[in-house]
Amino acid sequence: MFIRREIGPAAVRLPDGTILTRSDLPARDTTRWVAHRKAIVVQAVESALLTLEQACEMYDLSEEEFALWQDALSSHGRKGLLVTKIQHYRQP
Repeated sequence: MFIRREIGPAAVRLPDGTILTRSDLPARDTTRWVAHRKAIVVQAVESALLTLEQACEMYDLSEEEFALWQDALSSHGRKGLLVTKIQHYRQP
């Protein structure tokens, strides 16, 4: 059996002091993207646990979709990632 070794660190420390590990990441086959899972993926990329390319490939995301998640999280926190709030937060 071949075990795929991911490139990059196994764990990183986030700005709030918590540790984010690869085992904290959502499953590769995730189809239901709740705000918490989106936030973890954004934090993983921003803290260099994953590269943007790895995250996009791993979760079948476009760079544009990831950028929308990143903008929503930085502008409005996790509430900005809620599907029910997208219209509210994206209005000018």
